[in-house]
Amino acid sequence: MTGVISAADETMIELFSGLSVRQFVKLVRQLRGEGAEPPPKGRPWKLAFEDRVLLVAAYWRTNLTVRQIAVLFGTSKSAANRIIDDLAPKLAMRSRQRYAPGTVLIVDGTLVPTRDRSVAAKSKNYRYSTNHQVVIHADTQLIVAVGTPLPGNRNDCKAFAESGIDHATRTATVIADGGYPGTRAVIPHRRIAKDEPLIDWKEAHNASHRHVRAQIEHTFAKMKRWNVLRDCRLRGEGVAEAMSGVARLYNLTLTG
Repeated sequence: MTGVISAADETMIELFSGLSVRQFVKLVRQLRGEGAEPPPKGRPWKLAFEDRVLLVAAYWRTNLTVRQIAVLFGTSKSAANRIIDDLAPKLAMRSRQRYAPGTVLIVDGTLVPTRDRSVAAKSKNYRYSTNHQVVIHADTQLIVAVGTPLPGNRNDCKAFAESGIDHATRTATVIADGGYPGTRAVIPHRRIAKDEPLIDWKEAHNASHRHVRAQIEHTFAKMKRWNVLRDCRLRGEGVAEAMSGVARLYNLTLTG
């Protein structure tokens, strides 16, 4: 069976991975340096390492079924499943734990519709979803941390600690929207009474806060160009691996 997608065709890389050729080559080099391609044991892979990386990226980018993506790469459904199981954890971004003094981070949660109801719950969009806490650097817009997925009905103020993000960002200043009361995150000033306006300096501070925090909304919009985050069919750790993997690919689009 001959596939129609291959990493040897540069146009296929840009079309199906969401990365430029240069960024894709950089990703493959990084993965090899991290030991993602160990010496073969037993039966070798039918697809080259570059094609296997492209298969996983294309699977996340298009959200085709495994059967469909297997046909496009000229392999079997079971082989495509094994490739995804092998490489998805290796593609996952590693969250940072330490930051320079004065570092400002932005945190927010996003919902990923998830078919696996053992890890999902009905959320405000009335779909079974998982809540993912994502942190970006305020200056570079790079994603620096992704929390453990939680059921979609979990409030952001609780998810901030339960997802591990509070601990992961403990050495930095974190700003967030008004959904994080009671946490150490810096949130907008709130009115004491509904009809009582804020004083001028608080309004100015809130305007500045909104301007900076809007960056993470742009990040979510760009991350969801990888369609697996719009309707995730993966089970178990699959949704966590997809979110962390897409975070790594997104960072490459900014730095590659």
